[in-house]
Amino acid sequence: MKRLYRSNDNKVFAGVLGGLGEYFEVDPVLLRLGFVFLLLATAVVPGVIAYVAAVFIVPKRPADAQR
Repeated sequence: MKRLYRSNDNKVFAGVLGGLGEYFEVDPVLLRLGFVFLLLATAVVPGVIAYVAAVFIVPKRPADAQR
């Protein structure tokens, strides 16, 4: 079963978008660009709140978890 984790390797801030990229097998750079566009389109605050919430909701990848 596939699980969503924050990335330990592909992260800029907390690894949320890197983890989403690994989960959906998409380049995290594309997700980051889309997130920046979403931030600009929604006046920044809702996107920042969503990202901070994701940092607390999405667990870090355990050391023994495989990719």
